[in-house]
Amino acid sequence: MITVGNIREWSGQSVQSADGDKVGKLESVYVDTTTDEPSFATVTVGLINHKLIFVPLTDAVVGPDYVRITVTKDAVRTAPAIEVDGELLATDEPAVFAHYGLAYAAGPGGARRLARR
Repeated sequence: MITVGNIREWSGQSVQSADGDKVGKLESVYVDTTTDEPSFATVTVGLINHKLIFVPLTDAVVGPDYVRITVTKDAVRTAPAIEVDGELLATDEPAVFAHYGLAYAAGPGGARRLARR
């Protein structure tokens, strides 16, 4: 299991798809507020118009200079994104989970499910 402390050390490292293709650079880690475990990361993509794309960290593998996720580069390309200085709205959280076929339920009392760490 990847701990929050360990994955933070990989900020700026290369993110690879399940096929080993470079996707972008790891920017931030989001934890699931119900479990306090790393759940998603944002990846900086784009050469001119940078944006942050959400990728799941479920079963991710951390190597010496990369983080390999379990989804394809095509899945990442079409994933929900925010501007580099943007914020994921609570109303947009379900779309991030749905894009990757992951179950979504709001946190206790309807609270946000993802929190940036």
